[in-house]
Amino acid sequence: MTLRCLFVDFNSFFASVEQHDNEALRGRPLAVVPVVAATTCCIAASIEAKRDHGIGTGTPVWEAMERCPDIVLVEARPARYVEIHHELMAAIDDCIPKGHAESIDEVPCYLIGSERKRENAEAIARRIKQTLIDRGYPTIRCSIGIAPNRFLAKTASDMVKPDGLTVLEQVDLPHALHGLELRDFCGIGPAMEHRLRAAGIDTVEQLCGATREHLRAAWGGIEGERYWLQLRGFDVPERATRRGSVGHSHVLGPELRTFEGARAVLFKLLAKAAMRLRNDRFLAGGLSIRIRFVGLEKRFERDLAFAPIDDTPALLRLLAEQLSQLEGAITRRRWNPRRNPPLSVAVTLVGLEPIGNVTDELMADRRRDRSMSRVVDSINRKYGNNAVYFGAMQQAMAHDAAPMRIPFSKIPETALEQDVQPRKRGGAQSAEAMDELYLRRERQYKVLAETAHREARKRKAPGTGEPQPFKAGAGGWNTTGKRKPEPEIGETRPLF
Repeated sequence: MTLRCLFVDFNSFFASVEQHDNEALRGRPLAVVPVVAATTCCIAASIEAKRDHGIGTGTPVWEAMERCPDIVLVEARPARYVEIHHELMAAIDDCIPKGHAESIDEVPCYLIGSERKRENAEAIARRIKQTLIDRGYPTIRCSIGIAPNRFLAKTASDMVKPDGLTVLEQVDLPHALHGLELRDFCGIGPAMEHRLRAAGIDTVEQLCGATREHLRAAWGGIEGERYWLQLRGFDVPERATRRGSVGHSHVLGPELRTFEGARAVLFKLLAKAAMRLRNDRFLAGGLSIRIRFVGLEKRFERDLAFAPIDDTPALLRLLAEQLSQLEGAITRRRWNPRRNPPLSVAVTLVGLEPIGNVTDELMADRRRDRSMSRVVDSINRKYGNNAVYFGAMQQAMAHDAAPMRIPFSKIPETALEQDVQPRKRGGAQSAEAMDELYLRRERQYKVLAETAHREARKRKAPGTGEPQPFKAGAGGWNTTGKRKPEPEIGETRPLF
């Protein structure tokens, strides 16, 4: 069976980019964090931090500092990581036509013709590594796996790090995999590992030796058979997936923890999601709204369904209608925004349909709003995202809320997600400095908001019992904690 896939995995990508940009950080243990504070956790760690101190993604900062007092903490720069990603993809593309990048630091490349011979595939891998060095990226190293299918090539890329090159041919299977742990394989997490052990599979050798029927039973379906084939080198077509949602969330900064601030940020998040929706040529048939509050287990939740649309004005009107009910809770004194201010907000567009699946007649009454949305999109693409925006977003724009997020499983388009450079207040600071300022402030607000939420919960009266989730109650509020008795027939219950 021939070699079909060459899989490139960039080692400690975020940390390597920081070392690339700052020579003083090279060779030193480094962690990329959302904010320089002991209360947060590491987003990524450099090779030195991983190898010498066991620090990795998810390690609490306080623990990382205990393990390595000399560790350097660097605040994440999402836009820079995306920029370097595209430069690296261009370098790979000059060596071999690449496949679709699976994440910001992984890309499978598919081999054809004579490239499938081992010596030629290895030559391509070495050329990729050398090209990265020649183009000025000596600190951004990659591990490359070559195998008969994408699944095994990805597995091989993880077998030797950093800067590894591993080839798995058909004759190497399955014994070359026996030294791995079950969780070293893509698709096997804690829950799946537990299911495999319950099925009598405790080692990779047992996994590889299991029958197709055994794995189907362990996985509870066809995915088990796919796994059986992939372990044996078969090139199994990837399962067709359908995109289900587009959404954004944001932890509010202190100055935005009011009804008006939360509303403005929700409008901005929804406008951004709607622009992404149109860019990907989808329509949405539903909208989910979520708001969390400081010191409350209750959440404001709304799930709407409607005919498929993609125009921002119509979506903003739907959002405004739902938020008016929350505003009514203030008027009726059922919610005190001073005592329990909004902590975080989220909007998600669901029920996505490709635009070609919906007839024009169904959207005829929305032509004006759709035309307006496309004009706004074209202006923002030309002059920068949110160069033109809806007035309801003003408070969020004034505080530079909800900037582009740190990318993990997807590569965001900066034209759609990163706002046009903040307006210079005072005229002395550069656009780059202001960009760093609002990213830093947003991450600090997240830490402060989460801390305030925890402290408020601690101050609650004891005796409420362990919080247990249950279905949303009347009025769209989802409550966790000790549930109150259901009202009698004819009895009404206030929102709070």
